[in-house]
Amino acid sequence: MKRYLFPWEKDDIEVFSTEVLVLGSGIAGLYSAIKANEHCQVTVLTKKKIEESNTGHAQGGIAVAMHEDDSPALHYDDTLSAGAGLCDPESVKILVEEGPSRVEELIRMGAYFDRSNGVLALTREAAHSRRRILHAQGDATGWEIERTLVEETQRRKGILVKEGRFVVDLLENSRGDILGVLIFVTATGKLEAYLTQAIIMATGGCGQVFGFTTNPDVATGDGIAAAYRAGADLMDMEFVQFHPTALQVPGFSRFLISEAVRGEGAYLINHKGERFMENIPGKELAPRDIVARAIWKEMNNGPVFLDFRPIGEQHSLDRFPKIRQTCLEHGLDVLNTPIPVAPAAHYMMGGIRTNVDGETNLPNLYACGECACNGVHGANRLASNSLLDGLVFGARIVEKILNAAPIKMPRWEEVFVSRQPAANTSVQEPKPADRGELQQVMWEMVGILRDQQGLEKALHILEPWAASYKAELKVEDLELGNMLCVGLTINRAALARQESRGAHYRSDFPQCLDPLWQKHSVQNKEDTNVSFISTTENN
Repeated sequence: MKRYLFPWEKDDIEVFSTEVLVLGSGIAGLYSAIKANEHCQVTVLTKKKIEESNTGHAQGGIAVAMHEDDSPALHYDDTLSAGAGLCDPESVKILVEEGPSRVEELIRMGAYFDRSNGVLALTREAAHSRRRILHAQGDATGWEIERTLVEETQRRKGILVKEGRFVVDLLENSRGDILGVLIFVTATGKLEAYLTQAIIMATGGCGQVFGFTTNPDVATGDGIAAAYRAGADLMDMEFVQFHPTALQVPGFSRFLISEAVRGEGAYLINHKGERFMENIPGKELAPRDIVARAIWKEMNNGPVFLDFRPIGEQHSLDRFPKIRQTCLEHGLDVLNTPIPVAPAAHYMMGGIRTNVDGETNLPNLYACGECACNGVHGANRLASNSLLDGLVFGARIVEKILNAAPIKMPRWEEVFVSRQPAANTSVQEPKPADRGELQQVMWEMVGILRDQQGLEKALHILEPWAASYKAELKVEDLELGNMLCVGLTINRAALARQESRGAHYRSDFPQCLDPLWQKHSVQNKEDTNVSFISTTENN
């Protein structure tokens, strides 16, 4: 494993310093920055524009137990059940108990959630036992939260936001302490370095690794890959959630059709107009992995559709205006026409291994949001828990940083640049992958249904590609290097887990094997083998 995406020297790099450095501008990153700014000077670096993240694409809402008929205990039980035996109970307890106060703080910042007769309107989504999903503007919850956090960030003089900054690699001293980050400035093509006392990694997920995804173009796993190259442990990388319902229109990226649509009463039907989920426990509101596999199986017989008509015209107009408008742009009116849907890669349950305070195994490096993994989502994230995750654990990281013993601001002279190993010129290198080839391999061999033959074939393709890949200083090259790194760790973990659990389904090992496999996978760059730890070891 190469230490850096490409060789670089310390000369001619502009160096900046900040007390706390936040990488990413989604809900986890901006909320962490706002909380840290109550006590520290903060810099936020974001890959494109501050508004561009997975948060803005979240439609359904944010799950939180705030109704009198609900409770954190019920939310806890639902989360554990969806997580298929792999959730960390302490992490889940923290999520559901601290969640309400974090959402209330978001509301005080100005987030406006939909109301009915003056009280917060709640909907239900798959695997929830209660209606506990807050939503905004019908199906634009993510945009409302992002708007609120962006405006709050821009109001604060102590937060500096720099856009168009691509995370290349983490910087370290000779002891391996993380001192900062190396950045590629997309507008100038130059490198910058940011030194800091604490890095909060909040760079989001990696859905672009797969051929079909609901994620935006920026979701290429950059933070996960950079942390891995620096020596951070990754955990549960085999657990990639495939959202059951994305709009399937040939020639276009798959557009997310929110879980809330089924929560409000929409039916899944096959090409004959039949409801094929009728005999499955939970029907359309079964956990996401079950619905996704049911759709995948039914698609062998023909296309699958989502029928909004049981919801009713007016309710569909009120709750899902953005979805309807997008479908209209493709010539489909959800008010009178079932729309074609198919699964797509949606969310990474795994990521950079952390404890409940967001600490990684690398000094001064913290992680939260989709790029992090503390076991809160287990093997299958409960719908709409992701936004709450970013709030709760982002805040806990800031508390940990503020209570930690103060350290001196790093100096550029302390940064240690290890040399890349020399290339083996006697070996003919394989043709490097391009983005489309990688996505095809991951979708076909490491996707919704997996088996040993396909996973081994993928491994034999990806390992030489990753080992020989040489990135140039261009965004598309840097992204592909990171996607190869992340794709390989997903592949290895999926091959190592010889059972089916949650979002990870092995057709050659179709059973969930407790207690034998009730454990987390862990990977580190120092060893290509995947190790496993019990669910009680992580925190």
